[in-house]
Amino acid sequence: MCLAIPGRVESFVDAERRMALADISGVKREISVDLLRGEGAQVEVGDWVLIHVGFAMSKISEEQAREQLEVLAMLGEAVAAAEEARGYGQS
Repeated sequence: MCLAIPGRVESFVDAERRMALADISGVKREISVDLLRGEGAQVEVGDWVLIHVGFAMSKISEEQAREQLEVLAMLGEAVAAAEEARGYGQS
């Protein structure tokens, strides 16, 4: 199943390459925020984004992130989401 998982941007590790460190269900991963440039979205530390395979797909509110996490938990997908996050950047 393809999941877009909410994550919170904690820092920028490479501003030139638009790479950020995000907390995704307790897992810290580097993600690309480059795709949001086309939306004109300014991503800052503390922002919530929906992440799919290591790419921030859209910026969302904290309320939307919490609702999405609750839905994942209700559907029994919270574990799968955390496992997907752990797999980012792995070959």
